[in-house]
Amino acid sequence: MNTGTIITLCVIGALLIVVFVIIFPGVWFRALISGTYVPIWKVLRIRIKRLDSKAIVMCYIKARKSGVEITIDQIENHAQARGNIDAVVNACIAAVNGDIPLKVKTAMAIDLSGRDIQGAVTGCIRPKVIETLPVSTVCKNGVELTARAKITIKNNLERLIGGALEETIIARVSEGIVTCIGRANDHKELLENPNIIGITLSADKRIEKDSAYDVISIDVSKIEVGRNVGAELAIDEAVSRKIIAQSDAEKRRTEALAAEQEMRARTQAMRARVVAAEALLPHALADALDRGNIGVQDYYGLQNLVSDTEMRKQIAGTATTDMLPAPKKKSKLA
Repeated sequence: MNTGTIITLCVIGALLIVVFVIIFPGVWFRALISGTYVPIWKVLRIRIKRLDSKAIVMCYIKARKSGVEITIDQIENHAQARGNIDAVVNACIAAVNGDIPLKVKTAMAIDLSGRDIQGAVTGCIRPKVIETLPVSTVCKNGVELTARAKITIKNNLERLIGGALEETIIARVSEGIVTCIGRANDHKELLENPNIIGITLSADKRIEKDSAYDVISIDVSKIEVGRNVGAELAIDEAVSRKIIAQSDAEKRRTEALAAEQEMRARTQAMRARVVAAEALLPHALADALDRGNIGVQDYYGLQNLVSDTEMRKQIAGTATTDMLPAPKKKSKLA
């Protein structure tokens, strides 16, 4: 190689160095002096893709200096996917400092899912307290109790994508409170020791199953005594039975009155028959006298017998209305 060729190559190399320095004034040099070397051709590739090379390289430098195992290609791909590279890097740094197991791919997936990755990592470091609404149900002795619980939770990064949110945790805890109160034989047991509910629910792993959180503790914050539903139901049942009994009694009284009226009607019918039969007696006596079947003496003897019998009954105190006095009067007419 002659001297002219060497000089030409040196000039071209110098020009390329000048061009690179002009195009990448601080990004490549800063990465170089920070100990996180980034090849120039990768920086050029980022520029060709019309991405923010400065932001990408600075995020890479910050991550590597904080001990995050990440590559410039991962940051570049995440930026190209319209992800928030700064939030991902900050979350990974916080996870490393907080000794939280967080993979870079998991952090990027959480960010691309639309969730706040920095808030998720903060939720792992600093647990959050949520509270249920007042839950009312009845113990076995019929007394109503109203309880509220505070739930201490922290994010679970592995289940954050596709996991159930706070509303599900609150609903499951509320359901558990209803079950615990409903199983209690006496409401005084829970009033004396309300942490029975918290201990029972904390041991139930179904509450945090398939959710984005880990339940640290469940504590009953408030419990109140409500109505005595059992007594109210007993009173209502007694009133219902009373109304039913009164209705049955009224039905029987009405039936008895109807039977009494029917018997009176039958009595009147029988008396009418007796009266009709007695009305035929004078005619029979007259016919017997005409035919000579009985004599006058026999007739008056019969009248004396009837009068004597009536007198004996009056002396004995027997009512004459029941002995049908009509024949006597008709006999006198005859």
